[in-house]
Amino acid sequence: MTSAASPHLTGGLDTLVISGRVDADRAELTPRGELVHGCADVLGRTLADLPATVTRVDLDMGGVHFMDTAGLQFLDVLADHGRRRFRTVTATNWNGQPRRILELAGLDTTDPLTNLDAAGAVSAATPATPAAPATSAVALERAERLHVLQEEVEQLRQAIASRPVIDQARGILMATHGCTSDEAWHILREASQLSNTKLRDVAAAVTASAEADGPPPSAELCTALRRAVARRRRD
Repeated sequence: MTSAASPHLTGGLDTLVISGRVDADRAELTPRGELVHGCADVLGRTLADLPATVTRVDLDMGGVHFMDTAGLQFLDVLADHGRRRFRTVTATNWNGQPRRILELAGLDTTDPLTNLDAAGAVSAATPATPAAPATSAVALERAERLHVLQEEVEQLRQAIASRPVIDQARGILMATHGCTSDEAWHILREASQLSNTKLRDVAAAVTASAEADGPPPSAELCTALRRAVARRRRD
């Protein structure tokens, strides 16, 4: 059995392919590629094709090399399938960047399905017991490192949340100006710098303006985009 995702809005050819086999009452599935927009649909189709005799579904995630927030939807679909069909489901062997995303989302990297709540959403972490006052230089240093790590995690969360709209904006620029994906990325970054606007806000404005009756970007942002496009063409 094999299922694959369709090409992205940006025109890329990155896909998610799920292969596997059924052995008696157990299905072993192996996703390969990226957990991005459309991955939950691919998984849903794969699960729907499983024989009714299957009582356990195990996913080996070792072949997944990238995921964004769509990966959490992928897990929601898997967990919901297990509840509705009364099947045991697992998703193990996470590595690299996907494993890091699970850490940031507060999920168990051994099998994130173990701490999804009944609604399929990420369970809130149990509040920690207040620690005793730091009385040593070592404790103070650890507290400072924790604060720095918390800031880094928040920045990464924002970057993850921004990726879908940035990908859409890149696709729109590629279609509008006939540029490559890398060139569209540089246009967004340069327009952000020229207009002193956050990158995700530039991307959101570009995406909104492409919709029917969507509002055009501000005059300042339009000027910055024109300059960025012109500079890319000269280069």
